[in-house]
Amino acid sequence: MDSEIPPPASAEPPQGERAQDRPPVTTTEQEQPPGVLRKAIAASAIGNATEWFDYGIYAYGVTYISAAIFPGDTESQTLLALMTFAVSFLVRPLGGLVWGPLGDRLGRKHVLAITILMMSGATLLAGLVPSYDSIGLWAPILLVLLRMIQGFSTGGEYGGAATFMAEYAPSRKRGFLGSFLEFGTLAGFSLGALLMLGFSLVLGDDAMHAWGWRLPFLVAAPLGLVGVYLRSRLEDTPVFRELEAKGQKEQETTTQFKDLLAVYWAPILRLGGMVIALNVVNYTLLTYMPTYLEKEIGLSADESLIVPIIGMLTMMIFVPFAGRASDRLGRKPLWWASLGGLFVFGVPMFLLMGTNVAGAIIGFAVLGLLYVPQLATISATFPAMFPTHVRYAGFAIAYNVSTSLFGGTAPAVNDWLTSKLGDSLVPAYYMMTACVVGALALAKVPETSRCPLNGTEIPGTEDAPPPVALEPAHAKA
Repeated sequence: MDSEIPPPASAEPPQGERAQDRPPVTTTEQEQPPGVLRKAIAASAIGNATEWFDYGIYAYGVTYISAAIFPGDTESQTLLALMTFAVSFLVRPLGGLVWGPLGDRLGRKHVLAITILMMSGATLLAGLVPSYDSIGLWAPILLVLLRMIQGFSTGGEYGGAATFMAEYAPSRKRGFLGSFLEFGTLAGFSLGALLMLGFSLVLGDDAMHAWGWRLPFLVAAPLGLVGVYLRSRLEDTPVFRELEAKGQKEQETTTQFKDLLAVYWAPILRLGGMVIALNVVNYTLLTYMPTYLEKEIGLSADESLIVPIIGMLTMMIFVPFAGRASDRLGRKPLWWASLGGLFVFGVPMFLLMGTNVAGAIIGFAVLGLLYVPQLATISATFPAMFPTHVRYAGFAIAYNVSTSLFGGTAPAVNDWLTSKLGDSLVPAYYMMTACVVGALALAKVPETSRCPLNGTEIPGTEDAPPPVALEPAHAKA
């Protein structure tokens, strides 16, 4: 097969019958043995946990990193550190352009082994960068370069991991099993935050500024090695192997990007719009919040770390339940509830966070739980917006372009606008605006709950296989 992509007609959800309008069929899928599924879940989630472990230690250690690596006064150092955090996201689209097509050509497994090694290696080396007092401007230059490597590798990691997870999971349980990828997100982020907080409490402020902030970065190396080991123990996904056996996988990448934009521009734009909502909320709550609580609300450095950690641990409890609910109720109802809830409660909860520590914990927890329906269903919803032969590339490119512009920049944008306007509710307004964008994009997305992912048609559309029954055939016998 050459690199030609199927006709554009299948890229738009048809106006007539859709897959979800037809009655469910009894599944004939060859489901993977439970042991294989568990390995696939672990192999996918460990990469996501490593990625977010990096974000957690950087975001929660930004006070120490900024003082050690950047010149200027405290406010300038913090802004420079947040901008450096954003730099890695500006490189992510390039990573998506490189790793996505390779993942559709060579397979998901091979690309994911490379990306997790690059990602964990860059995080490890970031903890070894000499201070500004030692090597001057080379310190921020080295950190920026490492953040760029981290962003480039992450550009292929998340789209590949979500695709890997979604293509291994049976259609009837894709929401539930896929939610464990996002459980890994919160676990990695929480681990990074807890390590930074733990070292801060044990070592004290002086030691943390001198060298203690570097210790959590060193944990990235074993995380990466564990991830490579887990991924090497699995075959590529059943869906990809089926496509490969039929001779329908992509063979060339030279024209794939142009063809992808020409045929699948609509799902790319929709996914990008949903990612704006997803990641503005995500990076505002999980990444910017410690800086916000310390600078704008007046909490101590330790209190500003404890509040989001409690919120994230609470969110972790509900993520699998939201994933399971999406298999029964559909992905879109959960997204509508999340977007609407965040829009309505954004300002009240930020006002509550401004009262005291207890108010901050409650306000963050409420917003976090309202965000869970989006977070829990990412790896079930987004891969299903593209057919198999362009899934990795379409997902990686759309996700990373939107994330680079509106996700990783969210902490710096929030910090700058809050200081410029003198309004502590700026993060709430930014989240609400993003939710409106996400709602506009969601309106045209086909429902793909329990729809098979195999084949060269977009799941949930007229020509794609209909959704499978919620229970397998043997359960009804």
